[in-house]
Amino acid sequence: MLIKSLLTTENKFNSTAELIEWIKRRNREVQVSVETIPFAEMEYWHQDKDGSLHHKSGRFFSIQGIKVQTDYGKINEWMQPIINQPEVGYLGILTKEFDGVLYFLMQAKIEPGNVNCVQISPTLQATKSNYRQVHQGKKPNYLDYFVNAKPEEILLDQLQSEQGARFLRKRNRNIIIKVSGEVEVKEDFRWMTLGQIKELACRNNMVNMDTRTVLSGLKLSDYQNPLDDNSQMTEFGRGMMLSSSTNHSLFDMRHHLSWLSGLKAKYDLLVFPTPIYNMPDWKVTDYEIIREDKKYFKVIGVRVTIANREVASWCQPLVAPMQQGLCAYIIKKINGVYHFLVQAKLECGNYDVMELAPTVQCLTGDYSKAIIKPPFCDYVLNARPEQIIFDTLQSEEGGRFYKEQNRNMLIEADDYFPIELPEHYTWMTLNQIYSFLCFNNFLNIQARSLLSAIQYR
Repeated sequence: MLIKSLLTTENKFNSTAELIEWIKRRNREVQVSVETIPFAEMEYWHQDKDGSLHHKSGRFFSIQGIKVQTDYGKINEWMQPIINQPEVGYLGILTKEFDGVLYFLMQAKIEPGNVNCVQISPTLQATKSNYRQVHQGKKPNYLDYFVNAKPEEILLDQLQSEQGARFLRKRNRNIIIKVSGEVEVKEDFRWMTLGQIKELACRNNMVNMDTRTVLSGLKLSDYQNPLDDNSQMTEFGRGMMLSSSTNHSLFDMRHHLSWLSGLKAKYDLLVFPTPIYNMPDWKVTDYEIIREDKKYFKVIGVRVTIANREVASWCQPLVAPMQQGLCAYIIKKINGVYHFLVQAKLECGNYDVMELAPTVQCLTGDYSKAIIKPPFCDYVLNARPEQIIFDTLQSEEGGRFYKEQNRNMLIEADDYFPIELPEHYTWMTLNQIYSFLCFNNFLNIQARSLLSAIQYR
C-alpha cells in the first residue's frame, strides 16, 4: 500500500502536472501582502524595556536574548536573539487508501515568510495557540481527526525538534494517521501519492519544511513485501531500501550510542536569558534587531494579509537570514551497503546538547566566502555532476523565517573518500538513522528534511 504509493506518480485524482499548475494558480489567485513595519506598529505585540518581543496574549512565541557558553568548537561564548515558543504544535498528515494505494491529503498553504507564497504543506499545521483559537480565528481544518485519532489509525507519532540555532528547545508533534471513512476535500487541499510528493520535492521551494519533516519519519522498508514488484525502483532506490533494512554496517548501534553519549558528556552547553539591548555586536532599531556586521540573521516586524487563512490579517516578528545556507549528506557504499556520513552537532537551542545532523550544515555564516570551511564542505561544493544525487533549494518554515532557503544536496562519495573520520562524525546505514529517528531529539530537522528527499524511482 505505502510502497505502491511511493511508486505511483500518476493517479485518478490529480496528475503531477495538474498539481504543479494548481500551486501556480493558487499563487496567482490568493491575495498576499507582507509589509515590513516598525516593531512599535505591530498590533497585539509589545517590546519590553530589555528589547524582547512578546505577544500581548502571552501565547504564540517571543523573541528573547540569550547568552551561550560552551566548550565545544572554536567560539565558546556568544549572545543572540532566539525564538522562544514552548508550545508543542501539530504537524499532521491525513491518509486514506484508494484501490490499494495510500494517498496523502496535502494543503496548498501560504506562510508570510515563504519564498513563493504557496507551498505544499501537511493536512494540519498549527501551533497550540492556533488550534486553541487564541487569535479568535477559525479552527484549523481537519483538527478533530488528529485530536480524536484512535491508536489503530496512527502510522507515525513523534515529538521532533525544530531548528536548534533559531528556536529555544522547540518541538512539534509529527503525526500521520490513516482513516477509512469519507473525507471531505476542502478548498486548497488535494490527494497525492507519496511518489508525487517526492517528485514535487525535486523542485525548488515546492514542498514545505513541515511536510518534509513529517514524511521523513516513514521507514519505507518496513512496508516492503518480498512479493512486491520493485522493478520501477532505480538501482539507487533499491540500494536505499537495502541500507534501510540491513543489519550489516560498519559500526553497530552500541558503538553509535556510546559515541554520541560520550560527546554529550564531554561538552557543556549553558544558556542564560540576557537583555537584547545589552548584547554586544547587536543593535536594535525601530525596524530590526541586527548584528553590527550584518552577519547571520536579523529580526524584522511585518504586517500580513492573506485571504484564505484562519485570521485574514495580523502582525508578527520574523527571522530573516543574511545568506543562503547549505545542508548536505555525503553517502558511500561500504561493504556493498550505502552509509550516510553523519555529524553530532551542538546548537544553542538543542534539548540535549547535541543532535545528529547532515555531513555539512552551514546556516549561520556565508560558507562560500569562508577562509576555513566546515569539514567536507569543499568536497560537497566541488562534487562532480555524476556524484550529485539530489540538489534543490528548500525553504525553511515560513511562519517564523522570512524567505529563508537552503541548498539541499545528496552527494555520493568516490572510491578515494576516506573511511576514517574526525571525532564528531560517523558512518550510519539508513536503518541505523531510523533507529534514532524513532525517539525524540536525536535527529535534527535539517537531517530529517534531507531524508525525505531520497528518491526511489
